[in-house]
Amino acid sequence: MQIQKILVIIQCILFRAHCFFISTSPRFHSTSPVLNSFTSSQDDRAERGKKRKIKKSKKKHNRTNSKHLSQLNQQYQNWRIFGVNVHPEKLVKGGDRNPKKEQLTNQQYATTPVLKALFRRLNVNIQDDCSILPPEIRNVRVVRRSLDARRRHIQSASGPRYTYVLDIETRFQLKQQLGRQELLQISSPETISKLSNGSDQAGKASKKPIKVIIVGAGPAGLFCALSLLDEEKNLNIKPILLERGQPVESRGKDIGTLVHRCRLNTESNFCFGEGGAGTFSDGKLTTRIGRNSQAVRWVLETLVKYGAPENILIEGAPHLGTDKLVKIMQNMRQDIRNRGGEIIFGAKVTDILIQDKIATGVNVSYSEAIERCRGGVVKIGPQQGSDIIMADGGIIMATGHSARDFYEMLHKKGVQLEAKGFAAGFRVEHPQKLINKIQYGDEWGSQVITGKSVTDSKNIEYFSGKGKPGWNVDRGLLPVPSYRLATDKAYDGKHQRGVYSFCMCPGGQIVQASTDSDCVCVNGMSFSRRDSLWANSALVVTVAPDDPVLEPYRRCHGVLAGIAFQRDMEQKAAKLGGGNFTVPVQRLTDFLACRVSETVPSSSYRLGITSAACHEIYPEPMTRALSDALVHHFEKQLPGFVCEEGILHAVETRTSSPVRISRDVNSLQAIGIKSLYPAGEGAGFAGGIVSAAVDGISVAESIIQEHFGDDSLTQKISPQERKKSVSFDY
Repeated sequence: MQIQKILVIIQCILFRAHCFFISTSPRFHSTSPVLNSFTSSQDDRAERGKKRKIKKSKKKHNRTNSKHLSQLNQQYQNWRIFGVNVHPEKLVKGGDRNPKKEQLTNQQYATTPVLKALFRRLNVNIQDDCSILPPEIRNVRVVRRSLDARRRHIQSASGPRYTYVLDIETRFQLKQQLGRQELLQISSPETISKLSNGSDQAGKASKKPIKVIIVGAGPAGLFCALSLLDEEKNLNIKPILLERGQPVESRGKDIGTLVHRCRLNTESNFCFGEGGAGTFSDGKLTTRIGRNSQAVRWVLETLVKYGAPENILIEGAPHLGTDKLVKIMQNMRQDIRNRGGEIIFGAKVTDILIQDKIATGVNVSYSEAIERCRGGVVKIGPQQGSDIIMADGGIIMATGHSARDFYEMLHKKGVQLEAKGFAAGFRVEHPQKLINKIQYGDEWGSQVITGKSVTDSKNIEYFSGKGKPGWNVDRGLLPVPSYRLATDKAYDGKHQRGVYSFCMCPGGQIVQASTDSDCVCVNGMSFSRRDSLWANSALVVTVAPDDPVLEPYRRCHGVLAGIAFQRDMEQKAAKLGGGNFTVPVQRLTDFLACRVSETVPSSSYRLGITSAACHEIYPEPMTRALSDALVHHFEKQLPGFVCEEGILHAVETRTSSPVRISRDVNSLQAIGIKSLYPAGEGAGFAGGIVSAAVDGISVAESIIQEHFGDDSLTQKISPQERKKSVSFDY
């Protein structure tokens, strides 16, 4: 019996082995119904096992969600939900004809497609009418929206998607997950009451107005003035803004004269005048100091108050455009005056009065300034001459990065300066339709619609037959794309340098940003619709404070070596261009080959271009670093970027100030001189509109702290954040 059992077991083992061999070998195909049923039952069991595992994991996930959704809090809590993805096509189908111009109504409440995506994210049953929120959720607000068009999405079937960050009030007990869903802390009514009481006391404590002089009416100066004039604080401070340039409407006329007649006003141009250099640029509001910080939110909300579109509060890469900034500056100017502040245009500060290491006043040289109002032309301020203005509350230096004569004056006065890293290079320009293709691909590039017939027709013609079949290209599903390139491993022959793109202007144009008639320096700008045929961006190479390329300039100019280097590069470009602000240009491919371009394509620069040896302008290490970055890094990051259609315009030197005015990290006063406050990009403590505005707020709160000593009056920026520099160090 035992032998029979052993034989049966052996037969079963052999049978199973035989079946397995036949089922797995491609050389044998059994027709036996027994074997077929056996192998099919194996496959079925394996498939059912997989389905059970998936079903089990889903049940576990749903059970976890149901657990926290079934447990309700007695009170609503504020949660921030990250990463709510919505496809552009769903935005259109959901009722938004153009997702680029999505109008947020009812206090920035989300639209129906966004609510559906939120409910799916929270595992809430989706109702047919998503405009009616369930009783457990209320006050859904869009905090930020950005377009995720990374290459892996573009090349996949899913395509690009809009990613939302939402703030909601809910009674659901959600699980705290950093970067996914976070519980927000809201200030209590007691804290708000305490702040308001402290403000009243501060206003009563000061009877005589405290005079504060602000040199420069750029973002730092304007937002510093607004902070000092805060109506809720009632501080009785009178800021006096001294701007060497013209009001924004007269400044626009001077820029028009430069563009059409090649006549430069050295005190009113793309760099000098109301609003600073950022007014006649793209108006970018992106920042690296934290979009959700209280100070940054206050800056954006203030811009909306003065006429900026509300979507800058939610867009991941907000911008205003030159056309919008002009009106915003006019409204801001009027409000500052209404609150008791003073703005004097055509007022160039030529000297700072210092007694016993305390800044007490300034010497001002006046020129005619014309303010154009609806009722006619009004002349403001002294037309000629000079004057001394005294200040008992402090002097704020917010001049901007192009006020080179101001740096030289400070150096002679003995104000402590320090060399700061900066970057210099060229501005590269491509056809916008090419950037559309590089960023969105053939299937999605046709969905970029600006509303300008010439630009849109060129784009549609370029993508003719390449888009998805049956798609309506007039929808404009996607915004005009930009790009960002960067590497810190560009080889210059001996060492590695940083090379990166800067101030990218999609649908923009290249403009003349020089402040001297014997120099050529270019910049980029865009209007709010970004509807030109071209896209441009700076391509710059980092220059360290102790960089060997600065050694010849350091021997002659000391701490001002960076300024001397910038001026020298601009004069070289002017000579190569031949005068009259003609810009030397070179194709990207010819720059890499170190040869002059025989022909060059059309450019958005209006004052004229000429083919020249742009590769000979900068020192060899910088040229080699840029070439290495283009070939070994940027072309890999954006395939098709290096092409004959891309042309370099010389030169881009004013990415940031090469000098920093040293200041104390606690008081924000200049080292060794009391009541003198460096601020903004020109002082070396900011890098853009938003960061300059935030630094101006920081300085204002330091002045308030100095005079009133009340921490409750300085709530926009914490002391820790105030100590941080928001400038760009290279």
